[in-house]
Amino acid sequence: MSTTSILPANSRAKTRLSYRRLVAWQVARATGPRTGAWLVIQFAVLHAVLWTFILINLKAAQDVHMDVAEAYAWGQQFLLGYGKHPPLSGWIAGLWFKLFPAADWSTYALAMTTVSIGMVISWFVSLRVVDRKRAFLVVVMLALYPIFNFKGFKYNADLVQLITLPLVVLAYLDAFEKRSLKSGVWLGLAGALALMTKYWVLTMIGAIGLAALLHPDRVRFLASPAPWVAIATLLVAMVPHLVWLADAHFAPLTYAGDVYSLSDRAQVARLVLGYVVHNLALLALPVALAALAMALVPPWRRLLARAPLRLVTRAWARGINPGVNRAQALNVWIIQLIVAVGPPLGALAFSVYMKTDWGISLFFLVPLALAAIPALRVQRASLFNIAAIWLVLTLSTLAASPWIATREMAANATNTATYGARSELARELTQAWRTRFGSRWAVVAGGMETIEPMAFYSPDHPTPFTPGEAWGAGLISPDAVKRLGFIAVFDATDWRLSTFEKWVADTAPNAERVVMTTRRFTGGRPGPSMTWHVFIAGPAK
Repeated sequence: MSTTSILPANSRAKTRLSYRRLVAWQVARATGPRTGAWLVIQFAVLHAVLWTFILINLKAAQDVHMDVAEAYAWGQQFLLGYGKHPPLSGWIAGLWFKLFPAADWSTYALAMTTVSIGMVISWFVSLRVVDRKRAFLVVVMLALYPIFNFKGFKYNADLVQLITLPLVVLAYLDAFEKRSLKSGVWLGLAGALALMTKYWVLTMIGAIGLAALLHPDRVRFLASPAPWVAIATLLVAMVPHLVWLADAHFAPLTYAGDVYSLSDRAQVARLVLGYVVHNLALLALPVALAALAMALVPPWRRLLARAPLRLVTRAWARGINPGVNRAQALNVWIIQLIVAVGPPLGALAFSVYMKTDWGISLFFLVPLALAAIPALRVQRASLFNIAAIWLVLTLSTLAASPWIATREMAANATNTATYGARSELARELTQAWRTRFGSRWAVVAGGMETIEPMAFYSPDHPTPFTPGEAWGAGLISPDAVKRLGFIAVFDATDWRLSTFEKWVADTAPNAERVVMTTRRFTGGRPGPSMTWHVFIAGPAK
C-alpha cells in the first residue's frame, strides 16, 4: 500500500512567492548601479573563502606546489626579474607573505584571492560589453570555471595573468570607446603590467592589436592618439625591466628556448591536441551549467528547441541589441578567437612544447563572448539558478573534500612528486644546521624541485641556488654561497645527481655528507618514502 503526500495549494503558492522574491532581490542587487559592484565583490570574497577551505582539505597530505614555493623565494627580494620570468608574481608573493605566514593555507588563500580579483575585474570588462544582468551571469560562470577554483590552487605567473590580462582587455575596451590620450596611457600601463607577469601575455596583446586592425571602426581608433600613446607608454614603463633583461643576458628567453623547443614534430602535435582537449573540457563545465540554469526557466525550454545559429543570424541582421554593445562585443569575439586558435597553430609551426597550463589565462573571455550573443535571452530567474548551482556545488565540494583527499592519496600512494615529505626534510635540515653552527641556515643548493620547498618550509627560509643553471633567479651569487655556507639536497633518484655531487666536490671538498630518509603520515596513512643525499658545508672562516 502506498500513500502520496500532496503539497497544499497555499503552500505551493507561498513557495513560488518566496522563490520570486529571492529572484527579484538578487536581480535588483545585481543590476543596481550602486549595489551591483558590492554584490560582485561580496560574491568574489565568499568564493575565495570557501575555496580556500576546500583547498586546505584537498591538499592536507601534500606540500605546496614547487611554483608556489618558488614565488615565495623570489618575493624575499624585490628584483626586476627572476631568471625565468619577469618579476610581478614574485613581488605579489613578497607583499602577501609580509602580511601572512609561510604556511600552506596562506598559499591557497593567495591563489583564491588572485582568481577572485580576476573575477571582479572581468565584471568591469563585461559592463563595457553587456548589461548588468549578463555581466553577473559572466561572473558566476567564471566562478564555475575550474581554472577559478580547484585548478587554480597553484599560485604562479600563469595565475597572476587572471588579474593582468582582464586589466589589459578592460583598458583596451575603454581606449577603443573613448579614444583619448588618457585612455591610451592607461592601456600602455596595463600592457606593461601584464608583460611584467609573463612574456606569454604577448599572445593577448597581439590579439588586441589584431582586433583593433580588423574591427570595422578601426579607422576612428587608429586615427586617435590612444593606440600610439599606449605603445609609447608601454615602452617607457618597460625600460627598467628591459635594462635588467640585457644585464641578465636575456636569461628568460634562454630559459624558454632551452625548455620549450622540441624537434619531434609528432610529440608537438600530441601536446597541442592535449592542450586543445584539456581546455575545451574545462570550459564545458561552466557553459553546461549556465545552459542548465537557463533551461530551468520555462521560456528557455521552447527557445532551446529552436536553431541557435539561425536565431543569432536573425538577431544580428535586425540590429537587436538586448543589453549588448555590438561594437565592443565584436572586439571580444575577435580577441577570444585569436588567443584560442593562434597559440596552438604557433606551437605546430615553431615546434613549441605546449603546456596545458598556458591556457589558464587565455579563455577567461569565453563566458563574456557567449553572454554577448545578441539572440541570447537571459531571464531574471536564470541569475538566481546559476548562483544556486554554484553554491550547491561549492558547499558539496567543501563537505566532500576530506573524503576526496583520502581517496586521492590512496590512489597515488607512491607518488613522491605529490606526497613526498619535503616539509619534514626542511625542518630536519634547519635543526641540523643550527646544531652544527649555531646560526641561521642561509643557502640551500640543488635542483629547484627540492630546494624551493626548503626555502618555503624551513623556519630560516634559506635562499635557493641551483648549480650551473643558465637562467638562475639571481637571488644569490656563487661567491656568496661559498662564503655563507650551504646545505645541498639532492633526491636520490634525480638523474642530475652525479653532476650536482661534482659541483659540491669542487665547491666544498670538505662538506659533510649525510643520507636521510623522510616519510609523512597523514591521518595514520603513510606517504611514500624518499631518500636524500645531503651535503653540509659550513660558513667560510
